Amino acid sequence: MKESYYPQEIEKKWQKVWEENKVFKTTDDDEKPKYYALSMFPYPSGKLHMGHVRNYTITDVIARYKKMNGFNVLHPMGWDSFGLPAENAAMKHGANPETWTDENIKYMTKQLKMLGLSYDWDREVTTCKPDYYKWTQWLFLQLYKKGLAYKKEAAVNWCEQCGTVLANEQVIDGKCWRCDSVVEKKYLSQWFLKITDYAEVLLKDLDKLTGWGDNVKTMQANWIGKSQGAILKFKVCDMPDGSDLEIPVYTTRPDTAYGITYLVVAPEYKDIEKLTTPENKKAVEEYRANARKMTEIERLSTERVKTGVPLGTHCINPFTGEKFPLWTADYALVEYGTGAVMAVPTHDTRDFDFAKKYNLPMKVVIENPENPSDCKDAAYTDPGIMVNSGEFNGMNNEDAKKAITEKAVKEGFGEFKTQYRLRDWLVSRQRYWGAPIPVVY
Repeated sequence: MKESYYPQEIEKKWQKVWEENKVFKTTDDDEKPKYYALSMFPYPSGKLHMGHVRNYTITDVIARYKKMNGFNVLHPMGWDSFGLPAENAAMKHGANPETWTDENIKYMTKQLKMLGLSYDWDREVTTCKPDYYKWTQWLFLQLYKKGLAYKKEAAVNWCEQCGTVLANEQVIDGKCWRCDSVVEKKYLSQWFLKITDYAEVLLKDLDKLTGWGDNVKTMQANWIGKSQGAILKFKVCDMPDGSDLEIPVYTTRPDTAYGITYLVVAPEYKDIEKLTTPENKKAVEEYRANARKMTEIERLSTERVKTGVPLGTHCINPFTGEKFPLWTADYALVEYGTGAVMAVPTHDTRDFDFAKKYNLPMKVVIENPENPSDCKDAAYTDPGIMVNSGEFNGMNNEDAKKAITEKAVKEGFGEFKTQYRLRDWLVSRQRYWGAPIPVVY
């Protein structure tokens, strides 16, 4: 270079020229092809860092390249400005979160302009301003009117330190991603969006995703998690308060129903306190407190020794009339199925390990006719012939799945059920500094 480059002078000069002449303003122009360049809006937490600079420089290069190639480019900027960080920072500094957020936006806007990024600042949006979040509320109300936004009691991840509900992705090794406090499961009344109504179409339309890797599509299919099975209902025969209660269970193995020897409910199961006898109450409460501190991955791990405690109550097997005990165990999750599991130790590895640990009974109901087993050393999980199963003896177990469910439907204690692992989307992270859910009580 023949001349020295003084950024403090040269950059300020041209940034001023760009701003005064609105060089980056996008106007309607039907003659040019359209191009939309959008980066994730930053959270106005204080100041830009090098991660911001990298992301926004990449998008800016693309926007400028497209503009020089004759496209009418829309390249906006905005602020993802609601949320817990602003609330916590405001409490820490004794400020109003709105004041704190606005000051950060002003400073970060100045930084972005100093970088010379080609934003149309007339298109700026700020998510904490009513002129933006009125559309968030409008969208919520459209979903509500269509029955796709609803409220129910649900077990949620709760951080006591932050005083808020956390998404599963915000729980890292059983702790809050932000403050590192231990996260617990809590039953709260929550708003949900009914994405399960779209489970089947989401699954079918994976085939339309050309260019996606098969591994990604398989992961997505597993996340949706379609399975065919049955809901079976079990009456509790000795409720401590003398009331009637029925426990529905989702199972993909109705063929094993004659081999049930105990039933497990998740520690967060909604009726667990009603199901616990006074003499078992203390042990159950202690067990539930420990289970709340564990992650879902830990609870489902095949490496971990399964644990549980009896509730003291019993259920009736509607197929046999036999009575079997109720337990709570951390390998049952309230988010999956109905939060209850019918346990058949002879034909499920997890149930087998649990029954062995606590010396619970076992009953063989499917066997390989060429090599019968008493299942004392391991669960038999392969196809076979029905035994000890009343009218279904001698039937192939795959055929028995349908026949046994039909019997349950006919006698009023069961139904066929297509189940998805996909769950409705919990959106109730309501904060002082957050978009208000537009429902008045």
